[in-house]
Amino acid sequence: MRALPELVLRRHGRLTAGDHGDELLTMSVGPAGEAIGLWCSPDDVAGLTSMTTEPGGAAFPDSRAARPADIRITVHCPDLGDVVRVAAMPLAYPSVQPLPGGRSLAVGGRCLWRPEGPDRNAIMYASDGTVAGEYTLGDGIEDVFTTPSGQAWVSYFDEGVFGNYGWGGPGPAPLGACGLARFGPAGEPRWRFPSDGALGIADCYALNVVGETAWACYYTDFPVVRVQHGQVTSWRNELASGVRGLIVDDGRVALVGGYSGHRDRLVVAELGDGALREVGRYRLVLPDGRPLPDRVRVVGRGDRLHIFHGLDWFQMSMDDIVSP
Repeated sequence: MRALPELVLRRHGRLTAGDHGDELLTMSVGPAGEAIGLWCSPDDVAGLTSMTTEPGGAAFPDSRAARPADIRITVHCPDLGDVVRVAAMPLAYPSVQPLPGGRSLAVGGRCLWRPEGPDRNAIMYASDGTVAGEYTLGDGIEDVFTTPSGQAWVSYFDEGVFGNYGWGGPGPAPLGACGLARFGPAGEPRWRFPSDGALGIADCYALNVVGETAWACYYTDFPVVRVQHGQVTSWRNELASGVRGLIVDDGRVALVGGYSGHRDRLVVAELGDGALREVGRYRLVLPDGRPLPDRVRVVGRGDRLHIFHGLDWFQMSMDDIVSP
């Protein structure tokens, strides 16, 4: 098999902690391409990523932190900018996104339903770190991306779609049964992906939000879809499965990653008449030519791919791609 041409990532920056000695818990990217980090003391990492082991031996992530922890939310452009200090954050497996007015949205990936009410797994923090609102976004959250107007696009993996943690039995249908949803600035549902047809989402692998528009690629057939002004446009994808990242520009997309052996693959395609048309296929490598490490955080925002490995921040854009 012919080796794929290499596409070299650019080193964009190195992340620095809000407080000396902090450990990076999670990293994402905001609407303007800024990196958003969530940091805590090393002693608090285990409490914010705790698991419960069932009698049969199966282990499940907790929906709430084993113990609330003080956290730091940081903004990097690429140097360290704003730092928001939050006391006693109660969410397990949190992610964070920026909101207008210097606010932040922290979201826990799991959400337990109880007869007395579900977890409120989304907390809005003011710029001074105080709680400005709490609401429920559902269980099984894969990604959360906010928009310039303060909306939140939320994608769900299979447990969030089909139900777990009380959702779908004995509780109500999962909030994530649609696979992709948009919530308003106060956590109110604004839009849900239509799940009654061939386009239904079983597990949303990749999400990209550009302005107020969402793009996604999902299991089972990995089509690429655009949701713009509430209208869904779909392109059939027979080029790549197991896609973990997605970047877009005018008339083109790049599909990043895949199943075993294809985690460093990038496939560029034009948006044809209902189907993707391949333009090029590449292998991502680090600036020094080394292979992409096994454990990286891949985020697509607009036409730019962000890859985080430890504290190192790498990027590439659609403009970097030259047809082989």
